Amino acid sequence: MSIVTKTGDKGMTGLFGGKRVSKADARLHAYGTVDELNAVLGMALAEEDLPVKLRHDVRSVQRLLFTVGADLATPLQSKAVIHRIAAPHTAEVDEWITELEATLPPLTRFILPSGSKVGTLLHHARTVCRRAERWVVTLAEQEAVNTEMQIYLNRLGDYLFLAARDANRHSGAKEEEL
Repeated sequence: MSIVTKTGDKGMTGLFGGKRVSKADARLHAYGTVDELNAVLGMALAEEDLPVKLRHDVRSVQRLLFTVGADLATPLQSKAVIHRIAAPHTAEVDEWITELEATLPPLTRFILPSGSKVGTLLHHARTVCRRAERWVVTLAEQEAVNTEMQIYLNRLGDYLFLAARDANRHSGAKEEEL
């Protein structure tokens, strides 16, 4: 069976549950950006110097981003039954943040998104995550969405910032302050 359906050739696509929307819809920007985030995280995972703990957490995030995408692709009013992002997902990221903050030196100034290759990839992932979050906010201003998803993406952006710092620390890359 081919992946080519040709149903999107005129700029429309189907959501889970059957509704068709424009490919320019905020919902598609949101889940397309989540897909991009997943790809950037895959690039970070391809780097051998990604610390083991970060590797485990980032792989977990990658899997969960499919739930985020499904959540976004399925309007709340849809009768489709899917798993949605929930408070325990955010709580897990909060735990990771607490662990990382305990091991990293406190920041007193802004830092440039730089350092090792894996550190810069995680900084890149952070910026893509923030864009996904902004698209979810835009969508939420237009229609009801799972509010926990917005919280999760916000916290994930925080985590990715710390993960980039941790990856740089592990590789010996110096943080460049402004």
